[in-house]
Amino acid sequence: MTKWIDGEGPQKDIIISSRIRLARNLEEFPFPIALTNEKSKEVIKKVSDSILEGNTVLKNDFKLVKIDEISNSEKQILIEKHLISPNLIEKPNKSAVMTNTDESVSIMINEEDHIRIQCLFPGLQLEEAWDMANKIDDIIEENVKYAFDEDIGYLTSCPTNVGTGIRASVMIHLPALTMTGYINRILQAVNQIGFTVRGIYGEGSEAEGNIFQISNQVTLGRTEEEIVQTLIEVTKQITNKENDARATLMANNKLKLEDKICRSYGILTNAMIMNSKEALKLISDVRLGIDLGIIEDINVNTINTLMVDIQPGILQKIYGKNLNANERDIKRAKLIRERLKGR
Repeated sequence: MTKWIDGEGPQKDIIISSRIRLARNLEEFPFPIALTNEKSKEVIKKVSDSILEGNTVLKNDFKLVKIDEISNSEKQILIEKHLISPNLIEKPNKSAVMTNTDESVSIMINEEDHIRIQCLFPGLQLEEAWDMANKIDDIIEENVKYAFDEDIGYLTSCPTNVGTGIRASVMIHLPALTMTGYINRILQAVNQIGFTVRGIYGEGSEAEGNIFQISNQVTLGRTEEEIVQTLIEVTKQITNKENDARATLMANNKLKLEDKICRSYGILTNAMIMNSKEALKLISDVRLGIDLGIIEDINVNTINTLMVDIQPGILQKIYGKNLNANERDIKRAKLIRERLKGR
């Protein structure tokens, strides 16, 4: 199972995962947007060889997947597990991804940049994710030459990544701030200090199930450590606000909150048809109920796994066949009933 989904991490009741992503390019090749098919294959070989041939420890832990050699459903699953971006599959004959055994590390090749190193850990583990990403980065750099300027830093396809090339982010569950109406104020404050807020699948996606991704916007003029530490402090402040909002709800509207959570649980455990948007909304309520002790005997990892398994690609893999939208809604409801109530 993917580590960030079912692994243990600090403050995992609110902070689902921590991610570090590093953007790098090879000096002797044009950016991916200008790569020919032949040159793109050279980049894939250089990057994969730096892992599979350059380090005996990593060689046994990583595998290379060429995007044009897997099915559309397999591509969708990689996206739903947050191992690749949707952009990577837009040029399948030019791109690839490397993942390690527990899928805590993925290396996208020929996405927007030649290399996107991603480390994804459960809970608030930004420092640990940065340490891992930095080590992988060093190993690759031992075997290839990066596009780097002494004054500017790492050169990237998009100017917003120039400098450190780092994107640090957390995936965070904020149902109480949403219920109390304070969420917009929090998100505005986050934007004002140089961070951006996106939905569950990053840029362009909605914050379904009260799950938000918060990441740095600035990569130039600050060190990687400064960016990581600032996001840690911001995340802790938001977590404190969420905990305060939860305490307020329990103190002032406990019965109403319990009713909302139990109704959501009742629908999830009895519904026969369920689309993913409704499912994530109801699962968010149940997750809050588990965290507050209103719902017992369900582990939060069960909920985290369910949030991923109800996505279209993974759902079809679980049932071993292609499903149309209506069939997915039926199977989704069935899976939720089975996981939450064992029937």
